[in-house]
Amino acid sequence: EVPGALRRASPKGVRRRDAPNKVVAIANAGVKTKYKRAWYPFAMLSIIFDIVAPVFLVIGAGYLAVRRGLFSDNMVDGLMKFAIQFAVPCLLFAATSTMDLGTAYDWRLMSAFYIGSTVSFTAATLLAWKLFGRTPGEAVAVGFGALFSNLVLLGLPISERAWGGDTASMAPAYAIVSIHAPFCYLLGITSMELLRADGRSLPETAKVVARAMFRNSLMIGIALGFIVNITALSLPEALVSSVDIIARAALPAALFGLGGTLTRYSAKASVGEASTISAVSLVLHPGISFAICHLLEVPDELTSAVVLMAAMAPGVNAYLFASMYHRGQSTAASAVLLGTAASILSVSTWLWLMEIT
Repeated sequence: EVPGALRRASPKGVRRRDAPNKVVAIANAGVKTKYKRAWYPFAMLSIIFDIVAPVFLVIGAGYLAVRRGLFSDNMVDGLMKFAIQFAVPCLLFAATSTMDLGTAYDWRLMSAFYIGSTVSFTAATLLAWKLFGRTPGEAVAVGFGALFSNLVLLGLPISERAWGGDTASMAPAYAIVSIHAPFCYLLGITSMELLRADGRSLPETAKVVARAMFRNSLMIGIALGFIVNITALSLPEALVSSVDIIARAALPAALFGLGGTLTRYSAKASVGEASTISAVSLVLHPGISFAICHLLEVPDELTSAVVLMAAMAPGVNAYLFASMYHRGQSTAASAVLLGTAASILSVSTWLWLMEIT
């Protein structure tokens, strides 16, 4: 809780669940300077804990439920299928159908995130190749973990808790998610096919990329949302409400399912290499995004939104990509598990740095 002097001085309308705005209200509430200096760090830590802890507690609950045999693997598969194929597409549809496209797709925000992800992918691939002695194809499979961040299962829940579900800072988060899978699969698959010894021809590669992008249920939800947004199509209220009901189940179900899914991975294989990939994803990517945002004079609240999304751990798709090419699966699995665990600290650190900056 916020120490007594700050709590008494904060505006009556500021509630505990309004964590992202509470520290600003406290800092501007006329608290005496000596109290601000003494208690501000503790208040900030409390707020960051309120933002991050619930997300990872839900993941932990899913992990323990499966480990203890209270939730079977088949149940996890069913939950994740519901979340990824139905609930999350509804969430993305609801967001993209109503967002201000001009603001959300600011070229500076997209550049900051995707230049950061490209540089991170290149760095991770080179490290796997030159430092850890991987073949070029294996290096791409391992480096993909630094490219494909877990934006849907981690980024959206943490961002929603940090900024609020209907704030201007969430629009860039959804915009980044909307082109994340196409961008990552295009870059990853193309790099793999060009560098591996048994690579496909360019026409075959294009078919693989198209299938990976456009058979994705998330992309279908996003595409339908764009159609509604651009055409200003008015949907029946009953349909909108139904989509909203399903969308509200997306993040809790996805987080619990993610915890159950993590029980299938092990951190025993290639710990040094996996830790390096995780560090690139958790430190280098958000660091580059932060620097580009400041270079391009992006407003602070939008900078925070982009950097927080860039700070997410490698996603499960990193392991699926490695499995698709039968290269580096154990290292990719270790990177997903280690990165998710380490992101508890790294995400909290980035929230702290962005606030004091």
